[in-house]
Amino acid sequence: MFTSLLVLLQAAGLATMGASIGAGIAVIGAGIGIGLIGSKAMEAISRQPEASGDIRSNMIVAAALVEGVAFFAVVVCLLALFL
Repeated sequence: MFTSLLVLLQAAGLATMGASIGAGIAVIGAGIGIGLIGSKAMEAISRQPEASGDIRSNMIVAAALVEGVAFFAVVVCLLALFL
């Protein structure tokens, strides 16, 4: 069932377009997420400068997690494109 649907989508060229749109949405979402993490971390550091080390390390971990999820989404889109 799924294989025949994938073959029909590839024949129509919709798989390529869907994978491209999916990768674009994943990258845009990650960019927005990392931007929000950075802005909120800077806001928190300005409110409590003595906790800047802890806030910065938590910001880096959160940004790495968001980037990992975005990378995974792009890889899934590329697999859908080429398989």
